[in-house]
Amino acid sequence: MERRRGMDDYELGPVPPQRPLDRFGFIKQNVSSTPEGLAMNRIVIEYDREARRVRKWRKMIGVGGSDWKHYARRKPHVVKRRIRKGIPDCLRGLVWQLISGSRDLLLMNPGVYEQLVIYETSASELDIIRDISRTFPSHVFFQQRHGPGQRSLYNVLKAYSVFDRDVGYVQVCLISGLLLLYMSEEDAFWLLIALLKGAVHAPMEGLYQVGLPLVQQYLFQSEHLVREHLPKLGEHFSQEMINPSMYASQWFITVFSYSFPFPLALRIWDVFLYEGVKIVFKVGLALLKYCHDDLIKLSFEKLIHALRNFPEDAMDPDTLLPMAYSIKVSRSLGESKNEYEKQNGKVMESTELMGKHKQLH
Repeated sequence: MERRRGMDDYELGPVPPQRPLDRFGFIKQNVSSTPEGLAMNRIVIEYDREARRVRKWRKMIGVGGSDWKHYARRKPHVVKRRIRKGIPDCLRGLVWQLISGSRDLLLMNPGVYEQLVIYETSASELDIIRDISRTFPSHVFFQQRHGPGQRSLYNVLKAYSVFDRDVGYVQVCLISGLLLLYMSEEDAFWLLIALLKGAVHAPMEGLYQVGLPLVQQYLFQSEHLVREHLPKLGEHFSQEMINPSMYASQWFITVFSYSFPFPLALRIWDVFLYEGVKIVFKVGLALLKYCHDDLIKLSFEKLIHALRNFPEDAMDPDTLLPMAYSIKVSRSLGESKNEYEKQNGKVMESTELMGKHKQLH
């Protein structure tokens, strides 16, 4: 029997040419025209501010996160406020593991990841090799064909496709890539497990299962929120036959890591891992609210384009996120979830009755 080819059977591709990168490792699209002196002064100020924040965070979490649980229990409001302001980038990987519960999963399952990567086989291996080059193609870590970044992503996706055959790997490719920018393969794998299986918040796996059942629920809830918080825009969407599936599915499936500016995506992920999916609804509403007056004037085709290409000023984290935090959604989400489950229950009962009726005839 012919052996299935794995990632180790492929040679490294050529090293991509060096190009200017931003501070997150992405290729710069536009080289700044800011005078050199002003740019340097701004960098010094930002560095000093970031250094102060890092010192506060290190004191809060302790060495290797040893003080985290104690501090989080004792001062939850301080933790929430600091996370909403943004986790320092140099500590982001560690803090994400602490707030998601993935660090505990890793410690409780020694050797499991290694077993899945080295000794198990996945039916999706060749598909994974083909697809990984589409993940953050402009980031230096993933650029080299079959290079270290692509190999790490392959290992995580292969392991997950073996661990959870109902979900597989396709939909979690982008999320896995994001996690790998901040942590090791094994850490990224267990954070993926924590998210999809619900270590702290509601499980995400329904976003990626056949039929995308949780996506359908979230889109239903989104439509209710738009009608409640932005009634004029909701009415305009109805008139133009616009529904959330046309623009919001990727918000939930990738938690804004697809096609949104990376600094904004990171800030959203900070809050998402600590507070749960509510922040996705809030950010979505904040975007629509910010662009409300422009969106309400547009007809169908221009509206679709605008909803998939928000203006740059709407994507500023320091403008958008405070607006999102001010929006209250908990009560409405609870009510619309109950309504969705009632409607879906009736649909399922109706389908079952039809099936039984056919069996009788």
